[in-house]
Amino acid sequence: MKIAIVGTGVRALGMWGRPVLAEFGDKVEFVGLYDINEGRAHSFQKMLNLNCPVFKGFDQMMQQSKPDWLMVMTVDGTHHEFIIKGMEYGANIITEKPMTIDEEKCEAILQAEKRTGKKIIVTFNYRYSPHRQKIWELLQAGSIGKITSVDFHWYLDVYHGADYFRRWHRLRKNSGSLLVHKATHHFDLLNWWIDSDPEEVSALGGQEFYGKNGPYRNSHCRTCTHKTECPFYFDVLKNNDYTELYVKNEAYDGYTRDGCVFKEDIDIFDKMAVQIKYANKVQVSYSLTTYSPYEGYRISFNGTKGKLDAWIKERQPWEETEGDVIEITTNFGKRERIEISNNEEGHGGGDERLRRQVFSPGPDPFKQAAGSRDGALSCLIGIAARKSIDTGNPVAIGSLTSIKPELKKR
Repeated sequence: MKIAIVGTGVRALGMWGRPVLAEFGDKVEFVGLYDINEGRAHSFQKMLNLNCPVFKGFDQMMQQSKPDWLMVMTVDGTHHEFIIKGMEYGANIITEKPMTIDEEKCEAILQAEKRTGKKIIVTFNYRYSPHRQKIWELLQAGSIGKITSVDFHWYLDVYHGADYFRRWHRLRKNSGSLLVHKATHHFDLLNWWIDSDPEEVSALGGQEFYGKNGPYRNSHCRTCTHKTECPFYFDVLKNNDYTELYVKNEAYDGYTRDGCVFKEDIDIFDKMAVQIKYANKVQVSYSLTTYSPYEGYRISFNGTKGKLDAWIKERQPWEETEGDVIEITTNFGKRERIEISNNEEGHGGGDERLRRQVFSPGPDPFKQAAGSRDGALSCLIGIAARKSIDTGNPVAIGSLTSIKPELKKR
């Protein structure tokens, strides 16, 4: 596989650079790199010891390297540009989530895929972690009967959550808000677990913790006079990858990896609540909080025969000895506890399993491989939620693009 990469940040390095070379070096050849920050692309090349060229322009890279596959790892707001151009140059696409950030860009991608006949893979690594796969299996087996509603609450802690507000994600034009950038992961899980398409979305959201709400303020942490008193002070120089990719290349574009989480230009929500109605009548209540003391999620599937509950702890200020626990409680019956080990690296082992399916595809019994329709429906929930918050009205998914919700996808 001849692969070109556009967007040479830490995600491309840690998820699609080092591990791909280690796991599939005999199957993959990187043939070109491009980033709007030329210095960062050269740093990426050096850190991976790659022989492929760094190009000064995207079109030049596609014309000269002629890749079979293009990896799109850029800021979310530019995904559509490179996905569409990449397919027009004859490449299939591997794109990070979210596929894009608004309905116009989404429709343009879908039409380009039809026009070119190329393939889009959207890399939803969350589908591949063992405990989420087990939830899918239990629901598909009818362990709680027909699903009627879902309560889904995700908590980003004050370390991970804050990081979105110091990076490029803090601006809607780049990320579409965390309802698109982050929650698209969660919405894709819901679509996959529920096995139906979303029809209508209504939402509430606000910004009451980060941005203008903070007591301290500066452009970025290294030059801040409040280092000793601000609990969100972040020493970017302690991370070698961040230093090599970002700090040493700030002169090219001025981007700082240690931006202040209280900058007044932040225009994304830090608390969100979403109601989703599905074609098969399932109702979902979802929330995302970005300043919790612990990280993980609680989910409860309500069914005609019982409940499936899980509290997945990803990081917390206490010692946790057991693995990921799923509970099945049947009506007029007993509770069954299922514990699944969570000691694998990379999103509970999801990263490695996803890469295996991308670079050495085989059977897909759990329907984990995701294409453009999956990518579209997941980000469209977030887009609809954002529009609902802005307008105060519910938004029909079918009104956004040419995709019309279906009762069953499979």
